[in-house]
Amino acid sequence: MLNQPITLTQYLIEERRRFPLASGSFNSVVLAVALACKALSRKVAYGVLAGLHGQAGSVNVQGESQYKLDVLANEQFLQGLQWGGNVRGMLSEEMEDPWLAKDTDVAAGDYLLAFDPLDGSSNIDVNLSVGSIFSVLRAPEGGRSIRVEDFLQPGARQVAAGYALYGPSTMFVLTVGRGTHGFTLNPELGEFLLTHPDLRVPEESQEFAINASNSRFWEPPIRRYVEECLAGRNGVREKDFNMRWIASMVADAHRILTRGGVFMYPRDTKDPAQSGRLRLLYECNPIGLLIEQAGGRASSGEAPILQIAPSGPHQRIGFVFGSKQEVERIERYHRERVDEVEPDTPLFNRRGLFRSMG
Repeated sequence: MLNQPITLTQYLIEERRRFPLASGSFNSVVLAVALACKALSRKVAYGVLAGLHGQAGSVNVQGESQYKLDVLANEQFLQGLQWGGNVRGMLSEEMEDPWLAKDTDVAAGDYLLAFDPLDGSSNIDVNLSVGSIFSVLRAPEGGRSIRVEDFLQPGARQVAAGYALYGPSTMFVLTVGRGTHGFTLNPELGEFLLTHPDLRVPEESQEFAINASNSRFWEPPIRRYVEECLAGRNGVREKDFNMRWIASMVADAHRILTRGGVFMYPRDTKDPAQSGRLRLLYECNPIGLLIEQAGGRASSGEAPILQIAPSGPHQRIGFVFGSKQEVERIERYHRERVDEVEPDTPLFNRRGLFRSMG
């Protein structure tokens, strides 16, 4: 008889046994996040029948239009985590200020949660994959009230990170610091089952993901890397590459975790006031930890993403992650700081697809 996959709960219990002094509150936090993701999975699966398609008519702290499911997903996380008393603060993409436990409850929780409740929400209306991203941090000791500054911890200090992917099947991908593991939701049982233990990112790849519509704003190192990929076997890389872009970082990250590749959302000159487009605390850090626990590499393009000290709760940054050799090449190109030269390929040259005639 074939062994049945273990559940997420069983997995967390086994991990806890490795640390005899650990309390059960950590497991409670992760399971509460998983429960919120199960509820969101059902809403997403109903599609337009749930009446949740379209924009909500509001904007978030970054000035981005919120979709109805953005608002619902944020409330689902808040409601699911507040009642248990195991988190003392929650930081979300959809809230300008974090939720902080009341002074009377400050001793109840040992953890902080930072999350993007619905990544890729613009894909909802066209029925493409979306997801949720989360990061678990330790709350300060001593039982004092939580401040915004307590969330500003480098990604290397995360105690857990993960995402849920709402696609053809719902998956919950998690690291607690001992590898990256994928759980698939069995809708009949209502349980996440371990189906992808010890995910590994191949060191080499022939796929890259980037939003090519921003090519005119790219810095020279990114332009150089993409040009070399586009040149294929006739260029310096001597192999052909495929380009992928889903407009949902969770979906791109999942593809890279399962078959390799490199994802780039680099710093560019489109908005000189910003150091990037993605948020460090609740997008880049959790995905970065998952990728590195799976043998890949995560970077700002210039420095390891998990070593960067955050400067604010909604800080943006350039983000590159995936197959180790590809990310290291991009980092090397940033160190070399080559002067930009006019590319030879028709995709990006002066009369090419992405440049104006002149």
